[in-house]
Amino acid sequence: MSKTKILVVEDEEAIATLLEYNLKKEKFSVTVATDGEEALLNVEESAPDLIILDWMLPRVSGIEVCRRLRAKSETANIPIIMLTARSEEADRVRGLETGADDYLTKPFSTVELIARVRAVLRRIRPGLADDRVVVGNIVIDRASHRVTREDKEIHLGPTEYRLLDHFIQHPGRVFSREQLLNAVWGTDVFVEIRTVDVHIGRLRKALNKYNQGDPIRTVRSAGYSLDAN
Repeated sequence: MSKTKILVVEDEEAIATLLEYNLKKEKFSVTVATDGEEALLNVEESAPDLIILDWMLPRVSGIEVCRRLRAKSETANIPIIMLTARSEEADRVRGLETGADDYLTKPFSTVELIARVRAVLRRIRPGLADDRVVVGNIVIDRASHRVTREDKEIHLGPTEYRLLDHFIQHPGRVFSREQLLNAVWGTDVFVEIRTVDVHIGRLRKALNKYNQGDPIRTVRSAGYSLDAN
């Protein structure tokens, strides 16, 4: 399985470097953005699994970045941990009400931050950590590379398996074709956008082999998602 991708949005170079170093040491894949506008572009190009987001940022504030991400179906479920020098209760509440999943006040311990990251991922994205993941009546066992649905084995090609593995990490979340291309095929491989539709069709056919219903939802003008139910 590919590494968990974390986007660090921090304009203070020393803090950004510290976070990047410690997260990479814990085997996370890390991208750094230094302002809110760059963060939004990063998310649009390749959605991360979690965002560590500073409150006070140039160009677009962290609170506004959080608000915009929560307003779009494709990014509404990305976990966000906010970092801020603000310690007033009203500010913490505002950050959480805007959609942050957790909140850490500067100065902070990197040990605590990484513990918070793991806790949020366990709570919101259990599929990132487990070898055997269940969503609805679909089970994917990464150790044996097997997929079953209602105890019936589903045979998938390598690309369809990677697509399902990506979906099952984010049940209910909508992915555009471009996001699926980046996540499943990679950013350094040229693949036509139509290829995504072809493999989605194959995945649907395989998952519905025993007439159990189509679990892949098409969202018009947005993309595809795995129905958690």
